[in-house]
Amino acid sequence: MEKENQKLQASENDLLNKRLKLDYEEITPCLKEVTTVWEKMLSTPGRSKIKFDMEKVHSAVGQGVPRHHRGEIWKFLAEQFHLKHPFPSKQQPKDVPYKELLKKLTSQQHAILIDLGRTFPTHPYFSAQLGAGQLSLYNILKAYSLLDQEVGYCQGLSFVAGILLLHMSEEEAFKMLKFLMFDMGLRKQYRPDMIILQIQMYQLSRLLHDYHRDLYNHLEEHEIGPSLYAAPWFLTVFASQFPLGFVARVFDMIFLQGSEVIFKVALSLLGSHKPLILQHENLETIVDFIKNTLPNLGLVQMEKTISQVFEMDIAKQLQAYEVEYHVLQEELIESSPLSDNQRMEKLEKTNSSLRKQNLDLLEQLQVANARIQSLEATVEKLLTSESKLKQAALTLEVERSALLQMVEELRRQSARPSTPEPDCTQLEPTGD
Repeated sequence: MEKENQKLQASENDLLNKRLKLDYEEITPCLKEVTTVWEKMLSTPGRSKIKFDMEKVHSAVGQGVPRHHRGEIWKFLAEQFHLKHPFPSKQQPKDVPYKELLKKLTSQQHAILIDLGRTFPTHPYFSAQLGAGQLSLYNILKAYSLLDQEVGYCQGLSFVAGILLLHMSEEEAFKMLKFLMFDMGLRKQYRPDMIILQIQMYQLSRLLHDYHRDLYNHLEEHEIGPSLYAAPWFLTVFASQFPLGFVARVFDMIFLQGSEVIFKVALSLLGSHKPLILQHENLETIVDFIKNTLPNLGLVQMEKTISQVFEMDIAKQLQAYEVEYHVLQEELIESSPLSDNQRMEKLEKTNSSLRKQNLDLLEQLQVANARIQSLEATVEKLLTSESKLKQAALTLEVERSALLQMVEELRRQSARPSTPEPDCTQLEPTGD
């Protein structure tokens, strides 16, 4: 009986923890019909090996994600990504069991511990100093710092891990953090040189220039670059400043579309609040509005932002702006009055960044080539199978013709009138 009581207590604690974790207001309330669609997909037998119709999945994410199923839906979207991309990038980390990583010591311990109290300090699950929430968060960040020693721990990662932990168990949150970093492209912005973050700030500035020229000019006039307000948006995926319900919807879209969602959300937020930003006439009030007022302007505005993001496609622009950034950097180095050593140092940094990007692109190319070879092999098998089926169909057609002839012959035979047999008694001679 005592064991049963302990199990019951543990179950009640789990329920209490789940209720505590999901203590936030939803941005897009999920209708019962949409919840039913999700539950049907999630309960499909052998789900992790089945490719679902992505239009249907996209539509379901757009209509809403039920809060109590959100963690499971993120895992489902990760499964669908792996089915769609069966050849993982060579940058994947070693497959070290989570429990093994927890047994080791990390050099990042001090930095992680300092950030624990700054991560969602008002949320009931994380507010208790070294309570269950903070301890689980510490474990995830420690394990990741040991797994990915190039990145280690970077400010902002605690918010990403924290959002995951609110929707699933500790070990599952660690697995999804790996997925977001390595498969969804978040990892590059946390590298120690921070060059990718600089490129992202330039890309966002160019997007503003192309989509909202008047806002871009207003910010430029007051010497306000995206790094003054948008760096935390990228590094914490909006989690350090925006309501949790909104951040959860951003994560829904990242699991569906990848890390370029962050650009789309940033662009949509700035564009939809443009009239209010343009009212401010100096650097301090503009930055204060974007950092502190904009994140709290209400659910309706945030739901509108999420809807806009689903319709945007900026992939080509982002690629073009990245190339443009590198060209401008080279021109600046060539024209600047630097010493030979300084110029050489800048060139080496740029070359190092380009080499990393080239390696990333090469890996993507290798993965694509492997996929092409696999598809070609599949096509060849299908063509061979088609040829065999045609041959079999031809053989069956010949057999069918022969059988039809036989049936016709039997019909003709059965249709002929039968000749009467001669009467033997009439043929016998008479005895006269």
